[in-house]
Amino acid sequence: MKSRVLLLAATLLSLALPALAQELRIGLKSEPTSLDPQYQNVGANNQIALHLFDPLVARDAQQLPVPALALSWKAVDDAVWEFKLRPDVTFSDGSPFTAADVAFTLDRAAKVPNSPSPFTLITRQVTKLEIVDPFTLRISTASPAPLLPLDLSSLPILSRTAAAGAAPEGRTTAEFDRGEGLVGTGPFKFVAWKRGGELVLARNDAYRGPKPAWESVTFRVLTNAAARVTALLAGDVDMIEDPPTADVPQLRQEPKLAIAEAVSSRVIYLALDQFAEPSPGIPDTDGRNPLKDKAVRQALSQAIDRKSIADTIMEGVAMPAGDFLPSPAFGTSKDSAPDKFDAAAARALLAQAGYPDGFSITLGTPNGRYVNDLKVAQAVASMWSRIGIKTEVEATASPAFFKKRDEFKYSVYLSGWGSETGEMSNPLRALAATPNREKAMGGTNRGRYSNPAMDAKLEEAMRTVDSPRREQLLQEASRLVIADYGLLPLYFELSVWALRRDLTYAARADQATLAQFVQPKTVTR
Repeated sequence: MKSRVLLLAATLLSLALPALAQELRIGLKSEPTSLDPQYQNVGANNQIALHLFDPLVARDAQQLPVPALALSWKAVDDAVWEFKLRPDVTFSDGSPFTAADVAFTLDRAAKVPNSPSPFTLITRQVTKLEIVDPFTLRISTASPAPLLPLDLSSLPILSRTAAAGAAPEGRTTAEFDRGEGLVGTGPFKFVAWKRGGELVLARNDAYRGPKPAWESVTFRVLTNAAARVTALLAGDVDMIEDPPTADVPQLRQEPKLAIAEAVSSRVIYLALDQFAEPSPGIPDTDGRNPLKDKAVRQALSQAIDRKSIADTIMEGVAMPAGDFLPSPAFGTSKDSAPDKFDAAAARALLAQAGYPDGFSITLGTPNGRYVNDLKVAQAVASMWSRIGIKTEVEATASPAFFKKRDEFKYSVYLSGWGSETGEMSNPLRALAATPNREKAMGGTNRGRYSNPAMDAKLEEAMRTVDSPRREQLLQEASRLVIADYGLLPLYFELSVWALRRDLTYAARADQATLAQFVQPKTVTR
């Protein structure tokens, strides 16, 4: 009787706890270009790296900083940060983690050859690295760097011993892709990768944090969105990222499936040429560029029904935007609301600006870079045409679109921006700051918008270590751009995953797919 009672208790306990020895199969929309965690700073690579490696500072599902390999960090002064590292952390090969591994990682990041998107954007601000003791590190910067801890959240820490290899210059990217030296402190270990096929990882049982629920994880690359849905419905995978928006309502009704979603940090916006005269896509204004007039920019904004786009074109998988990041991201304001749709007011503004009969314009857009990008551009064109702005859409594949955008060939274009840091200085610096190569400002400001007052607040924020003051400055800078209609935010994409109903996923604003946060639902009977 006693043995039967013990057996029953063990059975009930096993039903109430998540299983820890299962395989998880995930369908990805894109394949990493490399497993070298320092080869290319792009999402497809970074999300795989976060399975194998830890950064000093991690970001939670809302992109807020949380301790990882660093237990704590503080600004010693305006240009020196001190990091206290976790003791007793080991890499997946059993070797100990120390400050020397961080120093090696920072040094290698600047030396990876042929990197199409290097991590030097993060490391070049570092002028000195001092190892105070094996678990204390001080990093000096050329100027105040209040975002350094957040920046370092994008830099996975390598094992100095494993990644150095036998060659003086350390292991090559090709060696990492073969799994050589691919040793980290993350929740999983490398098993195998067949480019164009599957990537297989195994649970790292020596991981410092909560153990993943999965003994192994297999990633399958399914670039076609419909194929990902088909694979999920057929049971070939357990979870997929980015299902087609048209399928999401049906997937919600599927009894065997569940949807995980969160507002992402990617804003879809319209950039307006506020520099060239004449502007290349406006043929009938006698050489004038009407987009230089704030009243015209305001009219274009008020003519857009953002809610209709989010509900109809994006089929609910979007949230209308009144800022460049959703609240409560750092630097946003709670009262940032989308511009109100008012076609009559828009027509009155055009007349006030001297364009009672409107004018013609070409709207550039990529076709396939963002979810429903062409459909959204066509909807905007239709809305503008109703107030007298005769709008033609020019849609091209992403490479051609970005080439023309970078050559200033568009009067207005639709694009997207995802904030890596999850705070306001990132989109402001890239999209709205006056272009200045020396200051690394306005790198993606192809409308050449310029507001010296905004620039001053942004630059002050970026050298202000005091967080409350920095946030206030960023809020003020963002309000200036929005009030000036410098750019027109349309909506934030929702990050969406579809998965088996007996699984849960903590949906992330950064749109990353991380197997360590997929959990079996607790089952009780």
